[in-house]
Amino acid sequence: METQTLVPPPGFTPHMRKSPLTAPWEPIFARETQSAFVLGLYLREAHTNSRGFAHGGLIGALADNAMGLSCGLRLGGARLVTVSLSVDYLGRAQIGQWLEFDTVFVKPGGTLCFAQAFVTADGQPCARADAVFRVLEADGRTRAA
Repeated sequence: METQTLVPPPGFTPHMRKSPLTAPWEPIFARETQSAFVLGLYLREAHTNSRGFAHGGLIGALADNAMGLSCGLRLGGARLVTVSLSVDYLGRAQIGQWLEFDTVFVKPGGTLCFAQAFVTADGQPCARADAVFRVLEADGRTRAA
């Protein structure tokens, strides 16, 4: 893939939340809205399964990341851990396509936060994800129910 195609769509900048899991998938881009973090990347060979399509693990991990960050944003920067994550794969994404992870629903709570995200490949539905997150105390312990 040519370097010039790695320029993200308008509003996206390099994702600042790095982790050992996502480091090999860079560059990952992010766009913050008033209520959500939207993540995106151009699908490359390193992101694919043996059939050459986006790997389900990549989709699940980045959907989880986008939803968790969006819940944290809605809760004023709260730290969260994933309790439950489900992903429905609706289509396939191929090398070169822009994969976007958009959190479309967040219901924040005192101990649990619920979210839903849609994943698109060049604007076409690729996956849908739902997650539940547990809100952590400042010291990293889970809040009492």
